[in-house]
Formats: sequence, structure tokens, C-alpha cells
Amino acid sequence: MIRAFPSSTAAPAPSRVPAWALPGGPLEHDTDAAFFAGAALNSLDNLVRSEPAWAGAWRQRLALKCAAAAVRLAGRSEDQAALRDAWYLRPANGDPGPAGNLLAAWRQLASRPPAINAERLAEVVALLGLRWDDGFSDLPGTIDAVVRSGRPAPFAAAAIASQVVAVSPAAELLAWWCADFLVAQKLRWPRPVPLLMAQVFASAFRATGHGPKRIRPGGEEMERAVCLALAQGSDDALRLAADLSRRAERLAAVMPELRAKGAGEVIKKLLDDDAVPGTLTTKTLSRFGARRLFERLQTFEAVRELSGRDSFRLFGL
Repeated sequence: MIRAFPSSTAAPAPSRVPAWALPGGPLEHDTDAAFFAGAALNSLDNLVRSEPAWAGAWRQRLALKCAAAAVRLAGRSEDQAALRDAWYLRPANGDPGPAGNLLAAWRQLASRPPAINAERLAEVVALLGLRWDDGFSDLPGTIDAVVRSGRPAPFAAAAIASQVVAVSPAAELLAWWCADFLVAQKLRWPRPVPLLMAQVFASAFRATGHGPKRIRPGGEEMERAVCLALAQGSDDALRLAADLSRRAERLAAVMPELRAKGAGEVIKKLLDDDAVPGTLTTKTLSRFGARRLFERLQTFEAVRELSGRDSFRLFGL
């Protein structure tokens, strides 16, 4: 029997962005957009600083959502299910492919502190199919300058995204990666929360009076669009957090019923990541034991099977 479980897993459900902090229609003034962004980010900040036990799974699921939008922007067709397969079903340390590399970039964003590091940024540039020596070697200094500029987080995010695209118009994916990185730095979060890439095709980036035309980094209305995207992205992130909080609570409730060796390690992986392969093996858990454990957790409705398949299954909160 497993007797210990992180107490923060069953913490109170995260608060939501107040209804008054979300735009209900077209805005007359840019200051309104800035107000909504500030109010929504404050709600998100409260959750980020509480660092619940399921924060890893939360960030990685947001990373998956952002990666799916990045894949679409790159002109590819992989959806979230295909990205999960590319990542979790590849051989150990195997190449996840072009779409999987986009997921790797956002997973990296979500899993490390937002410290400026040329080696880390060069890794992201490569994952996004760009070349470091195509003007991006100055990126660490550019990010540092924007951080020190004193601009509020939404405007700093808009500024760095625009500056990245000014270096290379083909670098929009990198621009949005850097924008979320800047938000985390400005708000002094322990790790970034992937938000903006997932909003690129949403209403926040639809140009006023231009039909389906999308606002891009460096374009008109960019700062307003980023503010609105952060407001909506924060609300989406907190909705997901509320769902994961309930699921983690259920997982905590069934823990006393689990007697399999290695169950604690599996539970930690479920709390730390978007998904866990059903074929997982550890030093104390065989593949057969893992299958039995996941079946038991499903019986308790404490995990979900995410692939929809009978084999090569993936499980998560």
C-alpha cells in the first residue's frame, strides 16, 4: 500500500479569471485590452505561485496545445493525438520527426526556468527548423534588453515577438516561443506557462475591420492582440487547471487502494507529464504490472486513456 501522497495534489480548485476580466465584445480603447490582460494574468499568477503537485501535467498539456497550433502555422496536419504518438511512442532518445520537434520546443519551454541561456535558445532554434547563425546569435542579448526595458509583461511579449520576426519573417514560431518566455521572466514565474501560440488563430489576433486577416508580430494592433490573447489564454489555462485539479483529487482518493510495487513512481509521472505510456517499465514495475495498474486506475476513474486504441495506449489525468 502507498501511504504518502503530495498534500498539494488535493489543494482547493484553482480560481478562474473573473467574468469582468474578459472582453465581451469589440473594445474601443487599447487600455481596455491592457486592463483585461493584467487582471487575467493576476488570476493565473496566483495558481503559478501555488505550484500544485499536478503543475507539470498542466504545463505539458498546455505545451501540447501550443504545439498543435504551431504545427498548423507551419502548414502541417498533425493534431494533438498524432503529436502525442510522435513523442511518447518513439524509441528511447529517438527522433520524434519534424512535428514532434515542434512539440519538443514547447515542452522545453514548459519544463525549465526562464533563464536566458544561449545554448538553450540555440536548441529551440534548431527544433523549430531555423539556423542559429541566421541572425539569432544576438537573441539572448535582445531578450535581456527587453526584460530590462521596464515594459509590462504583455508589451514586452509583443516587443520580443516583433523583434524576432524582424530578424527573420520565417521565424514566427520562435517569436511566440520567446513571447511566453518573456512573460515568465517579467512575472518572475519559476517556469513559463505556454499560452500565446495556442491563441494565434483565435479572435484576439483577428485584425479589426479586415475579415479573416491575422495579426502577426510586427503588425498593427500587435500589442492589443497580445493583451487579449493573454487574457483568453489565462482563462483557458485556468479552466484546464480546474479540470486537472479535480482529476488529481480523484487520484489522491484512490491511492490507498493501490498495492502494486512502483505505483508511486507511476503516479508521480502522471502528475508531472501530459501522458504516460501503458508499456512503462521501471526498476520495480514490469510491463505486465504497469498494465494491471493502469487498468485498476481506469476502474477507479482516476486516469483516462488518451489514444483511443486497444494497444500502444497512453494514459493521463
